Amino acid sequence: MSDLTLDKADIIGRVALEDARARGARPLTVVVLDAGGHVKLVRREDGSGIARFEIAYGKAWGALGMGISSRGLAARAATMGTFFAALAAATDGRVVPVPGGVLVRDAEQRIVGAVGISGDTSDIDEFCAVAGIEAAGLAPDIEER
Repeated sequence: MSDLTLDKADIIGRVALEDARARGARPLTVVVLDAGGHVKLVRREDGSGIARFEIAYGKAWGALGMGISSRGLAARAATMGTFFAALAAATDGRVVPVPGGVLVRDAEQRIVGAVGISGDTSDIDEFCAVAGIEAAGLAPDIEER
Protein backbone atom coordinates (compact mmCIF):
# COMPACT_ATOMS: atom_id res chain seq x y z
CA MET A 1 0.00 0.00 0.00
CA SER A 2 1.28 3.46 -0.87
CA ASP A 3 0.57 5.80 2.03
CA LEU A 4 -0.20 9.44 1.54
CA THR A 5 2.99 10.77 3.11
CA LEU A 6 3.66 14.36 4.03
CA ASP A 7 6.11 14.56 1.11
CA LYS A 8 3.41 13.39 -1.32
CA ALA A 9 0.86 15.76 0.22
CA ASP A 10 3.36 18.59 -0.23
CA ILE A 11 3.78 17.71 -3.91
CA ILE A 12 0.00 17.64 -4.34
CA GLY A 13 -0.41 21.07 -2.77
CA ARG A 14 2.54 22.67 -4.55
CA VAL A 15 1.67 21.33 -8.01
CA ALA A 16 -2.04 22.10 -7.60
CA LEU A 17 -1.17 25.75 -6.98
CA GLU A 18 1.38 25.80 -9.82
CA ASP A 19 -1.35 24.46 -12.11
CA ALA A 20 -3.73 27.14 -10.82
CA ARG A 21 -1.23 29.89 -11.62
CA ALA A 22 -0.69 28.45 -15.14
CA ARG A 23 -4.49 28.54 -15.65
CA GLY A 24 -4.80 32.08 -14.33
CA ALA A 25 -7.10 30.84 -11.57
CA ARG A 26 -8.27 32.95 -8.67
CA PRO A 27 -6.40 32.38 -5.37
CA LEU A 28 -7.00 28.87 -4.04
CA THR A 29 -6.94 26.96 -0.79
CA VAL A 30 -5.84 23.30 -0.96
CA VAL A 31 -6.62 20.76 1.78
CA VAL A 32 -5.10 17.27 1.69
CA LEU A 33 -6.56 14.61 4.01
CA ASP A 34 -5.15 11.16 4.76
CA ALA A 35 -7.32 8.03 4.67
CA GLY A 36 -8.44 8.63 8.27
CA GLY A 37 -9.69 12.12 7.43
CA HIS A 38 -6.84 13.88 9.21
CA VAL A 39 -5.47 17.09 7.72
CA LYS A 40 -2.10 16.29 6.16
CA LEU A 41 -1.52 19.65 4.47
CA VAL A 42 -3.16 23.01 3.89
CA ARG A 43 -1.93 25.60 1.40
CA ARG A 44 -3.76 28.89 1.21
CA GLU A 45 -2.70 31.40 -1.41
CA ASP A 46 -2.57 35.09 -0.60
CA GLY A 47 -5.97 36.56 -1.32
CA SER A 48 -7.92 33.30 -0.91
CA GLY A 49 -11.20 34.02 0.87
CA ILE A 50 -11.64 33.29 4.56
CA ALA A 51 -14.27 30.57 3.99
CA ARG A 52 -12.16 28.69 1.46
CA PHE A 53 -10.58 26.33 4.02
CA GLU A 54 -13.97 25.13 5.23
CA ILE A 55 -15.20 24.65 1.67
CA ALA A 56 -12.07 22.79 0.52
CA TYR A 57 -12.10 20.66 3.67
CA GLY A 58 -15.80 19.87 3.16
CA LYS A 59 -15.20 18.79 -0.42
CA ALA A 60 -12.36 16.45 0.59
CA TRP A 61 -14.05 15.21 3.78
CA GLY A 62 -17.32 14.47 2.00
CA ALA A 63 -15.56 12.56 -0.80
CA LEU A 64 -13.59 10.54 1.72
CA GLY A 65 -16.57 9.95 3.98
CA MET A 66 -18.85 8.76 1.21
CA GLY A 67 -16.20 7.02 -0.91
CA ILE A 68 -16.97 8.98 -4.08
CA SER A 69 -15.71 12.28 -5.44
CA SER A 70 -17.51 15.48 -4.60
CA ARG A 71 -18.47 15.60 -8.30
CA GLY A 72 -20.28 12.31 -7.71
CA LEU A 73 -21.86 13.72 -4.57
CA ALA A 74 -23.09 16.72 -6.57
CA ALA A 75 -24.70 14.44 -9.13
CA ARG A 76 -26.45 12.48 -6.39
CA ALA A 77 -27.50 15.61 -4.48
CA ALA A 78 -29.36 16.81 -7.58
CA THR A 79 -31.73 13.83 -7.34
CA MET A 80 -31.58 12.84 -3.67
CA GLY A 81 -32.36 16.04 -1.79
CA THR A 82 -33.86 14.37 1.26
CA PHE A 83 -30.85 12.11 1.71
CA PHE A 84 -28.44 15.04 1.42
CA ALA A 85 -30.42 17.07 3.94
CA ALA A 86 -30.08 14.13 6.33
CA LEU A 87 -26.38 13.76 5.45
CA ALA A 88 -25.82 17.44 6.23
CA ALA A 89 -27.51 17.00 9.61
CA ALA A 90 -25.61 13.80 10.40
CA THR A 91 -22.24 15.37 9.57
CA ASP A 92 -22.82 18.80 11.14
CA GLY A 93 -22.81 20.31 7.66
CA ARG A 94 -19.26 19.22 6.82
CA VAL A 95 -20.05 17.71 3.40
CA VAL A 96 -19.75 20.13 0.47
CA PRO A 97 -21.24 18.29 -2.53
CA VAL A 98 -19.74 20.25 -5.42
CA PRO A 99 -16.79 19.32 -7.68
CA GLY A 100 -13.31 19.99 -6.33
CA GLY A 101 -13.06 17.10 -3.86
CA VAL A 102 -11.03 14.27 -5.37
CA LEU A 103 -10.29 10.87 -3.88
CA VAL A 104 -6.64 9.78 -3.91
CA ARG A 105 -5.95 6.15 -4.77
CA ASP A 106 -2.74 4.13 -4.67
CA ALA A 107 -1.50 1.70 -7.36
CA GLU A 108 -3.80 -1.00 -5.95
CA GLN A 109 -6.79 1.39 -6.22
CA ARG A 110 -7.14 1.70 -2.43
CA ILE A 111 -8.27 5.08 -1.14
CA VAL A 112 -5.34 6.69 0.69
CA GLY A 113 -6.82 10.17 1.10
CA ALA A 114 -8.63 13.03 -0.57
CA VAL A 115 -7.89 16.52 -1.83
CA GLY A 116 -10.29 19.44 -1.67
CA ILE A 117 -9.71 22.75 -3.40
CA SER A 118 -11.74 25.94 -3.32
CA GLY A 119 -11.29 29.38 -4.81
CA ASP A 120 -12.19 29.30 -8.49
CA THR A 121 -14.93 27.47 -10.37
CA SER A 122 -15.50 23.94 -9.16
CA ASP A 123 -14.15 22.55 -12.44
CA ILE A 124 -10.90 24.55 -12.15
CA ASP A 125 -10.58 23.48 -8.50
CA GLU A 126 -10.92 19.86 -9.61
CA PHE A 127 -8.44 20.20 -12.51
CA CYS A 128 -5.82 21.56 -10.10
CA ALA A 129 -6.42 18.73 -7.60
CA VAL A 130 -6.00 16.14 -10.35
CA ALA A 131 -2.72 17.75 -11.50
CA GLY A 132 -1.34 17.64 -7.97
CA ILE A 133 -2.38 14.06 -7.30
CA GLU A 134 -0.89 12.83 -10.58
CA ALA A 135 2.38 14.69 -9.90
CA ALA A 136 2.66 12.80 -6.58
CA GLY A 137 2.47 9.49 -8.45
CA LEU A 138 -1.00 8.68 -7.14
CA ALA A 139 -4.32 8.20 -8.94
CA PRO A 140 -7.12 10.79 -8.84
CA ASP A 141 -10.67 9.46 -8.69
CA ILE A 142 -13.31 11.88 -9.98
CA GLU A 143 -15.82 9.27 -11.11
CA GLU A 144 -19.45 9.96 -10.32
CA ARG A 145 -20.25 6.27 -9.66
